[in-house]
Amino acid sequence: MPETADVVIAGAGHNSLITTAYLAKAGYECLVLDTRAEPGGGAATEELLLPGYHFDSCSTGHTLIQVNPLLTRDELGLFADYGLAYVEPDPVAHVAFPDGEHFTMWLDVDRTCEELSRFSDADADAYRRMLAEFDEIKDVFGRYRFTPIGYGPSLEDALAQRPGGAKWLRRNAISAWDVIRREFGSRHVRAFMVWMAFQTAQPIDSPGSGLLAYSLIAGRQQRSWTLPLGGSASLPRALVRMLEDHGGRVLTRRTVTGLVLDGGRCVGVETDDGQRYLARRAVLSSIHVKSLVEMAPSDAWDKDFLYGIDTFDPGISAFASYYATSEPPRFTLKGGGSQTAVSAGYAAWPEDVIAFERGLREGRVHLDGAFLLFATPSLADPSRAPGGGHTVKILSMAPFDLREGTHHWETYRHELAGAHLAVLQRLAPNLTEDTILARSAKSPVDIERANPHMWRGTIHGGDRGLANSGPLRPAPGWAHHRMPISGLYQTGATTHPGGSVTGGPGRNAAVVMLDDLGTSLEEVVARTAAPAG
Repeated sequence: MPETADVVIAGAGHNSLITTAYLAKAGYECLVLDTRAEPGGGAATEELLLPGYHFDSCSTGHTLIQVNPLLTRDELGLFADYGLAYVEPDPVAHVAFPDGEHFTMWLDVDRTCEELSRFSDADADAYRRMLAEFDEIKDVFGRYRFTPIGYGPSLEDALAQRPGGAKWLRRNAISAWDVIRREFGSRHVRAFMVWMAFQTAQPIDSPGSGLLAYSLIAGRQQRSWTLPLGGSASLPRALVRMLEDHGGRVLTRRTVTGLVLDGGRCVGVETDDGQRYLARRAVLSSIHVKSLVEMAPSDAWDKDFLYGIDTFDPGISAFASYYATSEPPRFTLKGGGSQTAVSAGYAAWPEDVIAFERGLREGRVHLDGAFLLFATPSLADPSRAPGGGHTVKILSMAPFDLREGTHHWETYRHELAGAHLAVLQRLAPNLTEDTILARSAKSPVDIERANPHMWRGTIHGGDRGLANSGPLRPAPGWAHHRMPISGLYQTGATTHPGGSVTGGPGRNAAVVMLDDLGTSLEEVVARTAAPAG
């Protein structure tokens, strides 16, 4: 017999869990299915190598979700009732440049600007000006991110109504590299800004990436690379406890393979073991849209929608390697001494980063480390490793499709991980082979295999340039979370405002679904009724 619930949810990433938590708080019986052993999707913390060494296998920083009303208002009680807690590491970041110079960013903006002044007083002034200008307009972008498409003014209209907003229409349309090379003159400062802007894997020379040169740096300057205590999985774990307290259920190791249709309406899902889970009110998906369209006959979908998904750009694929160590990387400073940082990296010259990202599109593997992010969250959260040990992750990008074929990743995985480690060991010579206790690496193929929602090894749900953002995400005309098949809704990184841990797609989908179900998110949040059970 099929199991039934008011709402069946396919996928347990942080966004779908957020939507589910609001629905559960509203009193709807919710059943969540996920293919992995633990809910959370990309917000996962796992013992990948040794007992007690807890690695964030995908997302680590939760800076962007800090301005989501979910957290600023604690709308679901995740802080007050479910133990979610964050820390803001200082320094914010530390990078090394190709010529041996280094730069450290601090939460104290004056201290950061002192560092910038070592390269250019004018660039330090430009940095302050950029922060101030973004501070005046950031509420417009914030409301746009955390409002479903169609539930508020377009971004263009909102900016046009704000004094000084006209220039932001341009900044939002041009590339991050256009912004950076206009505002800064120092090669080192430009390299640092490029390194920061590229962290969401959006090509820095792509139209529509311009805001990243402002928003990412401003968020980090204010809140650092915000870390959830206990690991990235602390967020989905709090969400699961909340929705279970309100009568919801989460079933893992259930791989959804098809949508159940009745009279053109989606009334449930089917899993790979043949089991059906039927929904009395609605079905919510966070399955990657490229896979979702294969789960129902093509004639069940709108033809224009199918065109939109066919032309949806999956974006740049990721490559990650993990190390359990006995000490953290200590980066040697040019003038003597060393520096540790939760978020560190190798900041190549901008022209090399642009060549790197373009090469990725051509299937080329780069061994030179044009973009490397070194994450050591155990510096700020000792609970992640036992006995003073540390967890180190090296994150970069690599093509999913190799020129020689994807099967060659079995060889290239180790070669590329070794090249990235060599860069880190050159910059932090204390990280010798004796200090590395265990290691592993994931190619884009491995990333997709570990989580099918990371289609082709992309961890941000797809490109977020002009052609794949806002009302065009995931397909033109279908950005409001309602899918062409009646009764089916979509959330997750393939929907507005896109990937990273923002919770935006999750809360936005909740607004739409609750509206369609005859209530509102604000009404649900205002309720003070005791949890079910």
